[in-house]
Amino acid sequence: MRWRRASAALLAAAAFGGCSTGDDEAAAPEPGTSVEGGWTQAASMSQRRSYIAAAQVDRDIYAAGGMVGETGRPLATFARYDTSRDRWETLRPLPVATRAAAAAAVGGVVYVIGGTTPQGNTRAVWAWDGSGWRERAPMPAARFNHAAVALDGRIWVLGGYEGGREHADVFVFDPQADLWRRSAPLPRPTHAFGAVAFGRELWVIGGRRGESILREVWTYAPGRERGWRRGPDLAEAMELLGAAVVEDEIHAVWEHVYQIYDAAEGRWRQGPRPLVTRHGLEVFAAGGALYTVGGCTTALRDSPIVERLEL
Repeated sequence: MRWRRASAALLAAAAFGGCSTGDDEAAAPEPGTSVEGGWTQAASMSQRRSYIAAAQVDRDIYAAGGMVGETGRPLATFARYDTSRDRWETLRPLPVATRAAAAAAVGGVVYVIGGTTPQGNTRAVWAWDGSGWRERAPMPAARFNHAAVALDGRIWVLGGYEGGREHADVFVFDPQADLWRRSAPLPRPTHAFGAVAFGRELWVIGGRRGESILREVWTYAPGRERGWRRGPDLAEAMELLGAAVVEDEIHAVWEHVYQIYDAAEGRWRQGPRPLVTRHGLEVFAAGGALYTVGGCTTALRDSPIVERLEL
C-alpha cells in the first residue's frame, strides 16, 4: 500500500533528511474550497514546512521550527496563527533552528522541547512568554519524534527517538520550579505518535515501533496507582499524526485518515477525508472548528497548508 511506503520513507527523513519543496502531490485547493464533509482551506503558513513543534494558547496556534527541503534543514521560524482572524503573524525566531521537537503551553507560555538541531539531537527547552525566548532546564535526555502534553500545570514528555531506537521514557516538567522528574514509562517504546490530555488522563495514540505502524492506544491517569492501561485501538493504524480534544471526543488526522473517538460510544469512527493528505502535521481545536497545520504530502513534499473543519 502506497501510504505505508511513503510514511516509512518520511520517518527516515526525520533523522537523516526531509521533504522536498516541490509542488504538492495534488494542486492545493483555493482558500474557501470545501469537499464533502466540510473541510476548507484556511490561511497557509508563510513557507512550506513539516515536523513543526506547535502549541495552542486560547484561540492562537504557535508553530515553531520544523524542516524544509530535501536535506531536512532545520528551521528557526516561529509564527502565530490567529484562528479568529484567519491570519498568521511572524514572531521572533527560535534561538536555535530545530526540527521534530515537541511543544506545549502552560499559563500562556509556549515551551519548545528537544528535537534535532544542526549540531544533533538536543535536550534543550525554550520558553516563549510573548516578549522573547528564555532557556529553561534541559530534558534528562535528548529526544525527537516525541510528544508533549500539558496537564495539571505540568508538561508530560512521552516516548520519542534517539540513538537509533525508540524510547519508553516519560519525563515531567514543572515550569514553576524549572525541574524535571521521571514518571511511569510507556508500556512499550514508541515514537511518532499522537498524544492528548483527555478526561484528565494522558492518551498515547498510534505511532511507530520498528517497522510497525500501530493501532495501539494507551492511557494513564497521573496520581493513580493503576499505571498505564490499554485503551480502545484505532480503527486504522496511524503514525506521524496530529490529535486534538473536542469536548468528549478525540480527533486524530493522518494522511487521508481522519478518526474520531467518542467517549460515549467507546469506539473510533471515520471522519471526512481532508483536502490534502499529509503526515507530520499538527491538529488543534479552536472556536468550534478543527485545524490541521503543515506536514508532508504522501509524495514527501513540504506543505504550508492549513485546513479547517467546522464541528
